[in-house]
Amino acid sequence: MKREEIVQAERELDAVLELIQESEGISGRDDIKEERMKERNRIQEAEAEESLTRINMEDTADMLQYEACRELKRCWDVHILRPGDSLLAAFFVPVLVLVVIFAQRGIFPFGEECFLRTDMYHQYAPFFSEFQYKLTHGGSLLYSWDIGMGVNFSALYAYYLASPMNWLVALCPRQFLIEFMTVLIVIKTGLSGLFFTWYLRKHTGTREFGSCFFGIFYALSGYMAAYSWNIMWLDCILLFPVILFGLERLVKEKKGMVYCIALGLSILSNYYISIMICIFMVIYAAVLVILYPPKKGKEFAATAGRFTLYSLLAGGLAAVVLLPEIYALQATASGNFDFPKTVSSYFSIFDMIARHMGNVQTEIGLDHWPNIYCGVAVLMLLLLYLGNKNIKIKEKAVYFSLLLFFYASFSVNVLNFIWHGFHYPNSLPCRQSFIYIALVLVMCYKAYLELKNTPWKHIVMAFWGAAAFVILAEKLVDNEEQFHFAVFYAAILFLALYTGCIYLYHSRKWCRDGVFLAVLGLVFCESAVNMAVTSIPTTSRTAYVKDNEDTMLLADSIRSSVFYRIEKGESRTKNDGAWMNFPSASLFSSVASAAMSDFFKSVGCESSTNAYSVKGSTPFIDALFATRYGIYPDQQPADGLKEQIGRQGSMWFYENKYTLPVGFVMPQDMETNWVLDSGNPANVQNDLSSVLGVSNLLVPAEGVSEGKKLTFTADASGDYYVYVTNKKVEEVSAEIGERSLSFDNVDRGYFLELGYLPKGQEVIFQSKTDGNPAMQAEIWRFDPEAMEEIYQCLSQSPLELSSWTDTGLAGSINTPEGGTMFTSIPYDKGWKIWVDGTAVSGRPVFDAFLGVDLEPGEHKIRLSYEPQGLKTGAVITGVSAAAVAALAVCGWMKNKKKFLK
Repeated sequence: MKREEIVQAERELDAVLELIQESEGISGRDDIKEERMKERNRIQEAEAEESLTRINMEDTADMLQYEACRELKRCWDVHILRPGDSLLAAFFVPVLVLVVIFAQRGIFPFGEECFLRTDMYHQYAPFFSEFQYKLTHGGSLLYSWDIGMGVNFSALYAYYLASPMNWLVALCPRQFLIEFMTVLIVIKTGLSGLFFTWYLRKHTGTREFGSCFFGIFYALSGYMAAYSWNIMWLDCILLFPVILFGLERLVKEKKGMVYCIALGLSILSNYYISIMICIFMVIYAAVLVILYPPKKGKEFAATAGRFTLYSLLAGGLAAVVLLPEIYALQATASGNFDFPKTVSSYFSIFDMIARHMGNVQTEIGLDHWPNIYCGVAVLMLLLLYLGNKNIKIKEKAVYFSLLLFFYASFSVNVLNFIWHGFHYPNSLPCRQSFIYIALVLVMCYKAYLELKNTPWKHIVMAFWGAAAFVILAEKLVDNEEQFHFAVFYAAILFLALYTGCIYLYHSRKWCRDGVFLAVLGLVFCESAVNMAVTSIPTTSRTAYVKDNEDTMLLADSIRSSVFYRIEKGESRTKNDGAWMNFPSASLFSSVASAAMSDFFKSVGCESSTNAYSVKGSTPFIDALFATRYGIYPDQQPADGLKEQIGRQGSMWFYENKYTLPVGFVMPQDMETNWVLDSGNPANVQNDLSSVLGVSNLLVPAEGVSEGKKLTFTADASGDYYVYVTNKKVEEVSAEIGERSLSFDNVDRGYFLELGYLPKGQEVIFQSKTDGNPAMQAEIWRFDPEAMEEIYQCLSQSPLELSSWTDTGLAGSINTPEGGTMFTSIPYDKGWKIWVDGTAVSGRPVFDAFLGVDLEPGEHKIRLSYEPQGLKTGAVITGVSAAAVAALAVCGWMKNKKKFLK
């Protein structure tokens, strides 16, 4: 039997079956008509069977082949999956993957672990806690005393907390704050897959179930494996597909509302990642013009005008949070930039493409590797995209040029610098790589849509091409830390499995939905394994919160109008004040004042580019910073400098004997003569003693250095500090009798606090840094008598407060001789000062603190805070919102007129 005859018979039978199905849907009131219709159906079915019988079957094998064809067609046409199921799968599969991994890791409530990774541990959780506290206690969102001696909270909000979804934290019980953040990560990951799948359907005009495969890989990509804990970026990741669709609609249909609102929401949620999105929007707008060229020059100008208008309006919608953030960042260490003087490349294109394989360890450190995994099948599908004749050559040329540009952006230092807002990223490299991943997945989805029309031999060639690349990568890629040998075997295995599924799809040997479900299972397994291997480390939730309740009860017991700050012993983060909602002096944030960091370092406290803390502070520095109280996990020795005032559970509460007020008039020559840049914090503090004419605060002690070891014996009882002068030493251990201490980041130049040592106590220091750096250090003992002298000198003209709120201070001060009132408030142009009801200008003191010059006499002082740029930003946002609303109304009226016509 000829194949053509089988096909013809099959078509005749299909026609009869369709006619029968149609007739079954007809309802008639006349019984005779119904009987006639049934008879007609029986006759037509009999004729069709007779027609099949007349076919000359050459042998039984032909009949079996024919029956098999009919059965395969019936199976292939069975539809279990609905068009909308792809969107459900794109959301719930990533959610399920994360939940399964959380359960396996023992993350609460499945265990006592939590997903607090890197900055989420040190910054995001504390800032969420402070945000929640303000929302539930009616605090101001403009300023906070609980972080870094006082910070512009509106800037911190804009940088870390501006996602609209974060406001739901007000409904969350405080004890489940960590879980609230975890749930947000899970939901935003699912939404990323959902929105990208939706975009693929819109972009291609299809409703294929397979679109969810690519949405899942977008949501569980290498980028998300590396940065999913970075909750403040995730809104931009999930909004990016919507922004892409909006721009395409703007160019093709001249409708820019979706683009404007989505981009505005992205900028509002996180300005930093939105910088990268905006850069790509300019590039992608040019790409769209190339792919869909305007017919006339006027159309090109109109497109450019619409793009510019809606982009500016998007930025304007976010101006109310954006402008205060811009002003605040000018005072940080990132406020200046140094454009690269030379051009260099970090690594090869081949090595970057190799990172498309699954289970490659993610890079979040100072190396520049991009995290671009999005399913190993892309190695095949990109080849199929390139070789497909139904995809225009111009489109291929444009898209592959974009890929090449991104490879250069990852590898070339100048482009890397530009993409990251004209700064090199401080760890967390290639933060724009999610855009590259989206681009790759769009290309792969277009290749997927053409699979049914792609010759099988092309698919086989693509498989072997991808497998050959993996084998070659095993030989050439020299990065054993990130490329375990199993990476290459797993890549070839998944490539083979995907090829097998394509074969079933191509040959129709399984029903179509069965193939889709099999591929969905593969996608689930591959993405889950990659996420489990490369992401979601955990830390102890119990340890993170164990002393929180006791600390908060003690801190709440002393809230009053008297200004104070609290130091917490053995703090877990530099933002413990924000986490447990008490006024503190330490800070770790990208909006940290560079001048404050410099001052902290000069006086012996730990500081870095975006952090400063009271680690290393002496009792004098505590007094200068108005740190009145201390909460410690153990009882403190009686050193005459602090007094126990309470205890709660395992925490001990102390009040410092000497605490300077938040504001006081400095002696005349203190500001001009105090040398802060001597390079040695002991000399800096003793220099102030000399300026004020009192005894030295720090007294030297003798030690014996032997290579990596330093030994000394306390020559008198007191608080001891060690300053390591060899900057090659990074880690140090100290043995003090039965007690042992460890210190890291010693090269930052802060005092190592040994605490109170009795006379005759021997201390042994050991450098733990690799190599043989000599343990060169100075040993100092703090003098309590000198502390009393300097306290008496500086507290002659204190600011006595009558009120203290989130955004203001008020009080009185008496200065017989006049002078400069120093405040332990970080300098910020947002502070406004009134002296006796008259507005005066504040100025920076020691380049870091807020001060004001006063005439002799008694004065009423009032300070009030309003972030720079807030009012201007609010006006711009209001005007932009009105303009967007007007454009929306005009568009609606225009469409209504067209409809009526």
